[in-house]
Amino acid sequence: MNAIRTHRNRKLVAGIALAAVASLPLAACGSTESNDSETSAGSSSDIAKPVARINALSGQDTGILLDSGFADALTTLGLTPGTVGTATLADGSINFPITGGNVTYFEPGTAKPYVIGQVQHEGSGLSLTAGDTTVELTNFNVDPGISRVYGDVSVNGETVVTSAFLFQLRGATLKPLQVEGDTAILEGTKVFISPVAAELLNSTFGTDAVTDQLLVGIAKITVNTTPAA
Repeated sequence: MNAIRTHRNRKLVAGIALAAVASLPLAACGSTESNDSETSAGSSSDIAKPVARINALSGQDTGILLDSGFADALTTLGLTPGTVGTATLADGSINFPITGGNVTYFEPGTAKPYVIGQVQHEGSGLSLTAGDTTVELTNFNVDPGISRVYGDVSVNGETVVTSAFLFQLRGATLKPLQVEGDTAILEGTKVFISPVAAELLNSTFGTDAVTDQLLVGIAKITVNTTPAA
């Protein structure tokens, strides 16, 4: 039994290392997926006037309303999800506190992408457990300009890779910016497993059930509009 677990862990470590290498060239270029928030060289955001700009994010959170298909896929794989650090799970949504970053928002149609910046979530994350093996995906960094989420990966408490490409965002369903007092809300972006993460999970758990079409859920980013001191 120990030999089986050791083999599984070695496969997992190898798969994550491959994912880290595969993600490196992707971080430097725009996504090719169909997405309202994607970018390319010569973006019109260089001349468009922003509707809102938050130079230092602190407080509030990013929530993901989990899709039932994602839960079904985890069940098929025999994986049990959980939270890490300051993340919380309630009423079908997993929430990650925002710890830093910056966001600039343009009127849709005046710039592409119309949301740029970073939204950081240090000290929280998602865990996936099968038997004695626990994989933790933590310290998410949302980059809406290229429609991706990066994060760190650990296996049984040992960090294996940092800043790996974990999730992809598709913003065609993103609702207009909502402002309520000192709070701004961006809601409606679909969150999918990245191709890198899909390959990793399939190779680790011996399945082909995970694809980059697997919808994790719908994101809702709530931020304080007053810059951190």
